[in-house]
Amino acid sequence: MGMCQSIGAVPEIDSPPHVLYVDDEPALRQVIAERLKERGFEVVEADSGEKAIAYLENFAFDILITDIRLPGIDGNQVVDAARERYPGIVVVVMTAFATIKDAVEATRRGVDDYLEKNLPFEALVHVLTKARERRQLQADNVRLAAVNADLRSQLEQRYQFGGIVGGSPPMRKLLQLLDTVAPASSTILITGETGTGKEVIARAIHYNSPRKANRFVALNCSAIPESLLEAELFGHVRGAFTGAVGARQGRFEQAHKGTLFLDEVGTMSTALQMKLLRALQEREFERVGDNQTIKVDVRVIAATNSNLASMVAAGSFREDLFYRLNVISIHLPPLRERREDIPVLVRHFLDKFAPGAQMQVSQGAMRVLMDFSWPGNVRQLENAIERAVTLGSGRKEIDLADLPPEIQSLPDSTVAPFVEFPDEGLDLPAYLSSIEKDLIKRSLQRTGGNRNKAAELLRIKRTTLVEKLKRLGPD
Repeated sequence: MGMCQSIGAVPEIDSPPHVLYVDDEPALRQVIAERLKERGFEVVEADSGEKAIAYLENFAFDILITDIRLPGIDGNQVVDAARERYPGIVVVVMTAFATIKDAVEATRRGVDDYLEKNLPFEALVHVLTKARERRQLQADNVRLAAVNADLRSQLEQRYQFGGIVGGSPPMRKLLQLLDTVAPASSTILITGETGTGKEVIARAIHYNSPRKANRFVALNCSAIPESLLEAELFGHVRGAFTGAVGARQGRFEQAHKGTLFLDEVGTMSTALQMKLLRALQEREFERVGDNQTIKVDVRVIAATNSNLASMVAAGSFREDLFYRLNVISIHLPPLRERREDIPVLVRHFLDKFAPGAQMQVSQGAMRVLMDFSWPGNVRQLENAIERAVTLGSGRKEIDLADLPPEIQSLPDSTVAPFVEFPDEGLDLPAYLSSIEKDLIKRSLQRTGGNRNKAAELLRIKRTTLVEKLKRLGPD
């Protein structure tokens, strides 16, 4: 009795398991994938190890089914990549060339089951169901914690930037740049969206520089009223303005021999920009209300989420100050451009907010975390995990319901990061219609068939949903 045997009734599945099925035999792969879909599984197919790993970098699958003998990257490497990213994923090796040696190797790699391809299809479904239940009960996140610990150890040994979490290509490139620029005293301009960690990077530069024994002084230029910002930067003498009851050092003096971090420097007025330019060029200034010149030795690191070059073109930011600040430019990538760092960042924040609790995140919740666009970047992710840890107090696993509403309201989706575009062209209306139908189906599954709630999830009127159901027809 082979894999092509007819299938029985479709079981009820609350949350459809997402399967990545890897096999270079197209006929067999398509047959098994169709059978799994009939049983309620969501299946993404890959015909090579390279494509499988690419899928894994963008999606948190519940189950991996893979052959061992694949062209190029083999199944063992796919298993390692899956286990490294997602310790909770169920892994089943299915091969036509079963050997004791391969079975032992699969066990060593933490594979949940090792099957021959000629086994009955029902045996595969049974194995997947039981293995998934076993993984959910284990709540085992040791591998991801080990990866994070190893990564932090490498950073501390090679770069000494232990507070920066992430091993994606953009982050490795960033760390190499920080390793180069930290020992110098050149002025640095850090750019990036809000929440990308500009102050974290500035502190890392300071504490890995020859100035680390002296102060790191931070000033958010957008948080200080314009009338007081000059005094904050350069200090003031008694009676310099209303409320100046005594002399006070400014941030430049406080940072002498150390580092001054000026965040949101683009919000500074053009008049104050001129005074900042002089302080940078001459390394001297006067306190507000005084004519005595004070000389300082300060490394300045500025940061902004604005496009200063565009502001220069518009006349709202001084060109000479821009070039003075932009001696060394460091751009921080948004979180959506380094999604492979999300699992490691999640583990980092879990350890921060629930130390010793060994909490983990369900595959469904991780899938949503990886699919979200994160407009607030790492800071928003940190806040989301802190909220989830608080709501999940007393439990070992964070689920979708523990995440903020704006994140958990995203519709589920099967991942299609690589759309095959045939040589003969694509029927775009039909393709878009299939996507629309799939999203409607998922919204109804999530709401238990409640059309009102499904319409709310899809941000459309109930009448519009009903019309679409009539037009798209039954499943």
